[in-house]
Amino acid sequence: MKFDDLFFVFQDIDWFRNLTTSKQGFSFEIFGSYLELSFAMIMSWIFIPFWTAIILPSLILLLLYFSALFIYVYGQLYGLKGDFTSNGWDVARYVLAEVWYKYGRLWHGYEVRGLENIPSEGSALLVYYHGAIPIDHYYLHAACYLKRNRLIHPVGDRFLFKVPGWEQLMHVLNVMTGSIESCAEILREGKIISIAPGGLYEAQFGDQRYELLWRKRVGFAKVAIESRAPIIPVFTQNVREAFRTVNFGKSFLKRLYVKYRLPVVPIFGGFPVKLRTIIGKPIYYDPSVSAEELASKTAAAIQNLIDMNQRIPGSIVQALIDRVYSRMKQH
Repeated sequence: MKFDDLFFVFQDIDWFRNLTTSKQGFSFEIFGSYLELSFAMIMSWIFIPFWTAIILPSLILLLLYFSALFIYVYGQLYGLKGDFTSNGWDVARYVLAEVWYKYGRLWHGYEVRGLENIPSEGSALLVYYHGAIPIDHYYLHAACYLKRNRLIHPVGDRFLFKVPGWEQLMHVLNVMTGSIESCAEILREGKIISIAPGGLYEAQFGDQRYELLWRKRVGFAKVAIESRAPIIPVFTQNVREAFRTVNFGKSFLKRLYVKYRLPVVPIFGGFPVKLRTIIGKPIYYDPSVSAEELASKTAAAIQNLIDMNQRIPGSIVQALIDRVYSRMKQH
């Protein structure tokens, strides 16, 4: 707590003078009101870090584990074991899509612009900017399944399958760690894949400046060329304001990440900021374009979405105002 905040309580000394010179004598009622104000301010400064570092992030973690438990129970009830491509899982996927989409609408006022750019049939490769937690992508997957009847196959990090209780959930939601060949094969089957070229590195070491941290990765472009699938650029406004990573010790944490390839940077947040996903126009297959050129073209398309839709540097306060303002416009 800053000294100025404490000084605010005592900046008008007339209250003390009134207490000591009042004809009625010392007023415990007035003194108590000032003491209560001071105590409330002190307690707020104590609990705000606890709230932002533990309580809010835990809500998402609890929802993920609820999803995993629901999938487990559903599989046991209907005898679905091992065959994750079975249509028997469709109802479970629909229920989870409803839960996540409703949560996104309630907590973040989530909305999607350009959903029509995702084809109603045929293949597509969604390429997106990776926030500290890809909460926006959970919502987009749900919206796409509910409104376009398309199931997205996200490419995720291997550590997701090692989190206790998550493996079955990852399989049911078609999360994969596929190679270039396997991803291209899925696209040739007319399905949709999503990938963040920055991956876990961008998630941990990106910040409110929204710089793309792809480190010259072109694997996704090779997948698109091999499968001849269109690339669709995706970006979510204020995703770095919903959850953030700490800014200290980054050089040390980078060394840890390079060595262990695991998430090592602490995350805080869960703020109910406005989240709006913008889906850009497709970048269609061109046989004359190399993988490196296609990767650069895709990065430029996403950077354009960032420039057109994101406040730089990002501000949590402004993103909260966006949430309130958009709600007021709806009413």
